[in-house]
Amino acid sequence: MDILAPGVGQKVPLIRSLFHSNGGEQRLTCVNFLYKRRDFQGYCATGMARRLEKCNGDIETDEKMCTAKHNGFIENDTKMGLVFPANEEYADESIEAIKSGKVIAVPTDTLYGFACDACSAEAVNRIYEIKGRKHTKPLAICVGDVVDITRFAATDHLPQGLLNSLLPGPVTVVLRRGESSILEKSLNPGLDSIGVRVPDSNFIRVVARGSGSALALTSANLSGQPSSVDIRDFENLWEQCAYIYDGGVLPSGRAGSTIIDLTKIGTYKILRPGSAKEETISILERYSLVEDGNGA
Repeated sequence: MDILAPGVGQKVPLIRSLFHSNGGEQRLTCVNFLYKRRDFQGYCATGMARRLEKCNGDIETDEKMCTAKHNGFIENDTKMGLVFPANEEYADESIEAIKSGKVIAVPTDTLYGFACDACSAEAVNRIYEIKGRKHTKPLAICVGDVVDITRFAATDHLPQGLLNSLLPGPVTVVLRRGESSILEKSLNPGLDSIGVRVPDSNFIRVVARGSGSALALTSANLSGQPSSVDIRDFENLWEQCAYIYDGGVLPSGRAGSTIIDLTKIGTYKILRPGSAKEETISILERYSLVEDGNGA
């Protein structure tokens, strides 16, 4: 939709008239002008006009919110959770939420997941509550880069280069928990192992790096229900999250990551086939690992 925005003097795209005008006063004029237009209100079916009414002069603060609303993200202002696109422009808010002990919903390279600070007992317990998950079932962690795995898990027994061949990717590697690990104990109650992910998905990795910690990560659904490949699959849980980040419909087919146990020297065990079983086995065998016991 192109309009003649006041003070701009030419037809410009709708949102550009909001945020690319010269000066805050002129921007606010554009906001008020747009809000009063009937065609604009009809165009914003998700209710952006209501949000623009709140953009009273503090355009720099509200620009992200209004832009996200325009693009069809922020679905419902009455919910606690706000929906934003999963790109780096919105990473700062998610990082602050993680540091504050809150839960966010994010896309990975397989499924949508709930994430929080893996070193916060309160945040980890909150994820269990949201999912209705038994506390005896362990959660995985996500780190920003392969090199970060050594902060939380033992890797000295693995062939050099193996983890870099597997990750980033749709694989969860189960390793012995590091002796000096600061991970919250309730992540894996009664176990000395931990599942670790480095998804091939930029946004969640940016968040993990920025948090300075590891993220506790689990699928965004009620326990026992189908996994989510679209944010609308878990819309009933949005209000439980600080933010929901929309990465579109994910192509994994709800298979989830391939889970492999690498706790023993020279062997592997497939705990869940997931979406990358064959590729994963090929890499493991290339590093001379053999299957242990009755793999899946």
